Amino acid sequence: MGKPRTPAGRAKEVAARLAVLYPGAECELTHSNPYELLAATILSAQCTDVRVNMVTPALFAKYPTPHDLAAANPTELETIVKSTGFYQSKAKNLIGMATRVVEVYGGEIPRELEDLVTLPGVGRKTGNVLRSVVFDLPGLAVDTHVGRLSRRLGLTTEDDPVKVEKVLNAFLPPAEWGKFSLRLILHGRRVCDAKKPKCDICELGDICPSSQMPTKAKSK
Repeated sequence: MGKPRTPAGRAKEVAARLAVLYPGAECELTHSNPYELLAATILSAQCTDVRVNMVTPALFAKYPTPHDLAAANPTELETIVKSTGFYQSKAKNLIGMATRVVEVYGGEIPRELEDLVTLPGVGRKTGNVLRSVVFDLPGLAVDTHVGRLSRRLGLTTEDDPVKVEKVLNAFLPPAEWGKFSLRLILHGRRVCDAKKPKCDICELGDICPSSQMPTKAKSK
């Protein structure tokens, strides 16, 4: 089979290969319900999932529901989430999110993206994480990994996450959006590093316009 000649063809081939590499791709933020994933995703901004997972057990033990979090003492909440960075704004967003969920949505996390993005601290990326991971609805979350890999793989030249999302959505069926995003994230973490991509072991190297494989081969 020849190499894909278009971004759309390459996206389909990338999706197929990543599905083989990461068949059980899952969100790495520990959660047991939509509320917990939403709070954890808010905390994950500029922070690793590992660190967030160290913080959320204490967070959810003290504030097990949106109603509890909406009534939280800001100072006490800041102390719990401090190690995730930007703790003051994150605490403010968590309380704001919970308050709106209680007052507008009766304590239930909404499913529609246009509703999710009205919550403090929630943008399209977080909203799409919720939709695809816990609601099993179409949603392609574009984080730094997804954006970086999409450009390196020649799927898009866009830098704006919303534009990247729209480009990728057009290439794949809605049912595949969520898993595609998760698999790109895993590949970005494990292989296609921002500073030192491991092109020599990458299963996408032969179809990646940015691959350094030929250069490395010549240097041997």
